Amino acid sequence: MKITEVKVREPLLDRLLEVWESSVRATHLFLSEKEIQQIKAYVPQALQEIPHLLILENEQQVPLGFMGIAGNHLEMLFISNEERGKGYGKELLAYGIANYGVRQLAVNEQNPSAQGFYEALGFRVYKRTELDEQGNPYPLLYMKLADESPFISK
Repeated sequence: MKITEVKVREPLLDRLLEVWESSVRATHLFLSEKEIQQIKAYVPQALQEIPHLLILENEQQVPLGFMGIAGNHLEMLFISNEERGKGYGKELLAYGIANYGVRQLAVNEQNPSAQGFYEALGFRVYKRTELDEQGNPYPLLYMKLADESPFISK
């Protein structure tokens, strides 16, 4: 497995959109089909605009997951559903913490597996909002990396 930052993104957009959709369908069970399709329409733009887009690819150079980082904030982290549970999300996040200074993120409250994943890696909730950043009724939990995280060197 290899993690790389992608500067030229256009050739990868279709594959990354597949990864996104596979992940969202497995983890965002609170979204309707219509909502998934509406969000999906904006994903390519988000992938183009995120300051740092990193992909995790296999030996055949097929992306299995990706994350987007802006400043010290993890904006997105998606692993293809077929690859979930293999440690790839942890590998990407550890890379983001070590190399890009990731310290904060927001997660949908209705995605308890993601919340548990981040908590297990040392993130703690510091704020909750009733609406997501687009004003939709999906509560967000804002999390910060705690000092006791396994990723913080003592």
